[in-house]
Amino acid sequence: MTTPAPQDDPAPTPEGALAGAVADDPAVGLRAVRSLRVLADRLEALQVGRARELGWSWQDVADALGVSRQAVHQKHHRRTT
Repeated sequence: MTTPAPQDDPAPTPEGALAGAVADDPAVGLRAVRSLRVLADRLEALQVGRARELGWSWQDVADALGVSRQAVHQKHHRRTT
């Protein structure tokens, strides 16, 4: 099996990830899962940063994401300070 390393893949797109999700080839489907995770992580980072810029507390962000304040702070505090 020859699957590209994550860093070799082009920037993931929602369309590409969703197309891969219904592929018959598990390698394609698994790459789609990875792409969706990357997209979700990027979107989360952008939105957490925006919320913090607008004055949201870590608890407000955590509540919106359905996680603990500690979890969201630990994951994002370096990106927003």
